[in-house]
Amino acid sequence: MFVLNHPCIVKTIDWPDEAATQAFARLLAIQPAITNALIELRGDLGAGKTSFVRHLLAALGVAGRVKSPTYAVVEPYLLESGLNIWHFDFYRFNDPREWEEAGFRDIFASPGLKLVEWADKAGSYLPQADLVLAIDVRDDGARQVLLRFQTDTGKALMP
Repeated sequence: MFVLNHPCIVKTIDWPDEAATQAFARLLAIQPAITNALIELRGDLGAGKTSFVRHLLAALGVAGRVKSPTYAVVEPYLLESGLNIWHFDFYRFNDPREWEEAGFRDIFASPGLKLVEWADKAGSYLPQADLVLAIDVRDDGARQVLLRFQTDTGKALMP
């Protein structure tokens, strides 16, 4: 259940293939609000959360291999432009208090892009996401994505 401080906008899009996922990531990457956004990615294992992040980071200019933060919990990136990006994966959290104990409060309070997989594992410790992407894999392998723009920053991310 979301506690919204802003009237959210809900939109559904389809990613019929990897090219569509990449195209959406590129479109999102050119939105000025991306530089200080919190984006939550939801979906089952294998839904395409990390694949989307890889496309988004490439579109933003991250060169080289983009690792999944499943075991490290967070993978940081610093672009030449000075943009800080953090990719989190809380899948392995057993207790939401692990978020607080890991010292992530300072990262989430600082400027930059935060991409979060398995946010529900951090419970109420996590700030409200600007944008939530809920990815569902259809029987044909295509993805249906529910977008929830929940803040002014989220609204500014609307492609």
